Amino acid sequence: MTVQVMLISPALNAALREARFDGDAPLDAAGIRQARATAAAVPAADRYVCGPSERCTGTADALGLRTEPELALRGWDMGRWSGQRLSKVSGREPEAVSAWTTDSSAAPHGGESLLKFCARTGQWLESLHVKESGPVLGVVEPAVVRALIVRALALPTEAFWRLDVAPLTLTALNGRSGRWNLRCGQPLSPAAGGRRPPAAH
Repeated sequence: MTVQVMLISPALNAALREARFDGDAPLDAAGIRQARATAAAVPAADRYVCGPSERCTGTADALGLRTEPELALRGWDMGRWSGQRLSKVSGREPEAVSAWTTDSSAAPHGGESLLKFCARTGQWLESLHVKESGPVLGVVEPAVVRALIVRALALPTEAFWRLDVAPLTLTALNGRSGRWNLRCGQPLSPAAGGRRPPAAH
């Protein structure tokens, strides 16, 4: 069974602008305005899900979506580094940060390794061909989008670091387990030709 999965990255907030590790926080006024301005471009789906972070749920609200929380799509667990700036952690623990970026099985912060993160999100993706028949749209953290791309396309885990996901972009995966096609992130804008989905899903 072929499944369509559409992924929207959240609007910017202060933590994203400051390059903090999993620094979850609500959207600021600018992020809310940006999300509301793109609401008409969100494609329709049969099911709407959302990562549990405040910026994901806030973006979904600003887009006019009524989503189901999906714990499997939570952001990368950064352990004791959560909320800290990358620059400060790099200055304090350079060897640990180097291990984190070069060894996909390393978790010097005490949270998830990259391997475990990709496996966890990938299990959710691979379960959809059993549970879903119509399009699924999720508002998820940029790292989750990157991890799902790695898993869907069977890329080396190291490719995660070479993928960029901009705020309020749409990435689509079409296919089934082992045979996914990727449509790379497109900016959400009224000019993109989308249509506002119903809010009662």
